[in-house]
Amino acid sequence: MKIGILISGRGSNMSAIIEAVQSGFVPGSDVKVVVSDKTSAEGLKKAKERGIETLSIPRKGRTREEHDAEIVAKLKKRKVELICLAGYMRLLSKEFVQAFPERILNVHPSLLPSFKGLDAQQQAIEYGVKFSGCTVHFVDENLDHGAIIAQKVVEVKDDDTAETLSARILQHEHALYAESIKLIVENKIKIVGRKVISI
Repeated sequence: MKIGILISGRGSNMSAIIEAVQSGFVPGSDVKVVVSDKTSAEGLKKAKERGIETLSIPRKGRTREEHDAEIVAKLKKRKVELICLAGYMRLLSKEFVQAFPERILNVHPSLLPSFKGLDAQQQAIEYGVKFSGCTVHFVDENLDHGAIIAQKVVEVKDDDTAETLSARILQHEHALYAESIKLIVENKIKIVGRKVISI
């Protein structure tokens, strides 16, 4: 299965995905390309070092639809079958989502549907929850809304800051994302309504 990864920053989840594929943990797959909307994204350098093709497609001066159309065209040209958002800080257009139905994944640092959007860890601390975590889900046209593939619970400690909680959650994001991609590549799950169930 040909995988494309979209990033905006340092690419820690991207690196974990590439490692999972190149080590054989995710079998029968290949990371074909890493795309960033920011030319300065640290993750581009990391991907190149691992022998992955990288593309920088800046969005400045273009509508979301125009920007997304170019990315979709580049992914289709490379016959990408599965797209993983890894710290990609831009909402996808309806047209992008429809171009790859049930083939776009994201990881979010909370137990969805709680604490959607930006600064999820800070939201969790301010709300006073005792547990947070991370969620890998399919991407649909709404923010942090698609069907949930997997979740991991992380305790929120009394002295946690957004930074300390983020660091602990991130450790689990890497493994959970790789495990979720493996399930898809091995065709072990399907979506029924809002539920992701085992086949």
